[in-house]
Formats: sequence, structure tokens, C-alpha cells
Amino acid sequence: MGITILGTGSYLPPKVVVNDELAKALDTSDEWIFSHTGIHSRHVAGEDETTSTMAVKAAREALDAAKVKSEEIGLVVLATSTPDYATFPSTACLVQDALGCRNAGAYDLQAACAGFVYALEQARGWLAINPGKKALVIGAECLTRILDWADRSSCVRLGGGAGAVVVGDDGAGGAPTARAILGADGSGCHFIQRTGGTKEALPLDPMTGIPVAPQPFLPKLSLMGHEVFAFAVRTMSRVTEELCASLGSEPASLDRVFAHQANGRIIEACARRMKLPLEKFWLNLQETANTSAASIPISLDQAVRAGELKDGMKIVLVGFGAGLSYGGIHMTWPNL
Repeated sequence: MGITILGTGSYLPPKVVVNDELAKALDTSDEWIFSHTGIHSRHVAGEDETTSTMAVKAAREALDAAKVKSEEIGLVVLATSTPDYATFPSTACLVQDALGCRNAGAYDLQAACAGFVYALEQARGWLAINPGKKALVIGAECLTRILDWADRSSCVRLGGGAGAVVVGDDGAGGAPTARAILGADGSGCHFIQRTGGTKEALPLDPMTGIPVAPQPFLPKLSLMGHEVFAFAVRTMSRVTEELCASLGSEPASLDRVFAHQANGRIIEACARRMKLPLEKFWLNLQETANTSAASIPISLDQAVRAGELKDGMKIVLVGFGAGLSYGGIHMTWPNL
């Protein structure tokens, strides 16, 4: 069977916060933020928007583009670090219900900013053993709802949005053509963290020995910028080079690179390291900021709709994130 991306979709909240607005409340400026991150603005989820509602809108666009009905979907994989609920139910189940994908299994996947690459590769594996089926792969984030808006180191970098693809058999047959790398380096788990899980045990009541309910607290997002920068440049470059080498080629043969939109300076450094013109990298973080697992599928959809991603183009999708996790896929668009 030939596994193909049949359609793409994306959604960005209409509310936009520009750097000058942040500068009114923080010790910063548009010049400082842009020089350090390459970001001028970010999309912020409205009061009535959540990760699931944004995912549904992106998914509907992808289904329409693919000319696929919701009941034809057999699997929904949603990559996110900002689910509607802390742990369960999964946001994918909310999306499955809202779309009417009544014949689909659904689950969330958490690989931070590398999540979409992981999710796409999982869907590809599922399709390989379920010929004739179709999968919906989504990256969606409501990051602006988990930020400390007084913390300049994090709030200027992140935004919200969703991207989606429909993946299925194109009917052409043939062996898979894509190559993929999924990896992790848990020794860097402290580089990007958000507290609030079950790592810390609850104190015990000395009289009963029963755990005492915790006092309310706000989870904290922390980021070790220099360490993350070095890891991202080194890893995204290496993964791209290894993917190309597995097919007997070099990065210079690529038509486009869709790298996770974390920081403009990271992408510029990757381009220099691989001796590629920056024009080969799709860039949108100037307007979207870092949308984590949503950044690559949003980029794909924007490139398709702009007419800049055409059939037959050789591309790499590559991302990294907390964990530390990383992954890449080399494909000839739209074939997996």
C-alpha cells in the first residue's frame, strides 16, 4: 500500500498579542524579544477556546481537504502537552466525539514539541497493518493558558494553535518511501519542565497515616535556554543529516525543511550547520511564536495553501522538545 498525507488543516486563534503589548507589563521590548527569539507576535486562545476546540477546527479543515468523512477515520492521535483535562479523559476522545469519528480509536500522545512527528510515525505504523484505513493526526496546544505572564523568559516565546493531517492509502500501492528517526535523551529532562504531577509524595497525617490533601498551587514552567539551544541545533541538524544519508543523499538535496518553530535563532544556526540557505526552511514563528506540537502541522498546512509545498518535493519534518525528545521524517510529499 502507499501511505499518503491526503489533506492538511490548521487553526490559529483570532486574538493576537504583539510584543509591544507585552512590553507594557514586562521589562522587555519588541526589539529585545525579536533579537532573542525571532518572534513579533503570538496567537492567544480566547475564553471559549481550548486545545480540543482548536484541534476540531484544524481537523475539519484537513478532512475537507482530503475529501474524507469523519466516519471513515479509524484512528485519532492527538499530540499535545496542554490537554483539556490534567490527565483524563484524553483530549483526543473529546475531538473524536465532536467530529463524529464514531469508528475511530483515540488517544493523546505526549512528546512535547516533537509530538507531531511521533504521532505521524505511529499512525504510519498503524496504517501499515490496517490497509485501507485512514487516520487523523493532530498537533494542538493551548500554551498561553499555562504561562506565568509575568515571566519574561517563557511568556514571550509561546503561542496557541492546532494543525492536522489525514493519512491513508492513496490506492497507488508500492513500498513505503519515507524514513524516520525517533529518539530521546532523558538526561536532559530538567532542561524543560512543568511541575504539577505526581513526582512529590503527599504528606501523611501523623494520626491516621492517610495522605493529606495538597494545598492549591500553580504549576511552574521552567526553561534552561542555553542548554536547550545547544541541544536543538545539534540534534535537529544531526537527525536531518542522518535521514538524508539513509537514502544516499545530503541535506542540500532537500526542497524544504519543516523544523519545529521554537526559536528563529535555532533555525538559523541549523541552516548554517548544514550549509543550507535559510530560504529552504519554512518560517512562521514571527507571527505564531512557539506552538509546540502544533508548529509542524500548522507549517505544512500553510505551505500547502500558499502553493509552496508541491507533490514530489523532498522534505524533512524535524522537531525536538521536553524529555528531551526528538524526531524526524524524510518524505517525498505527500507520500509516507
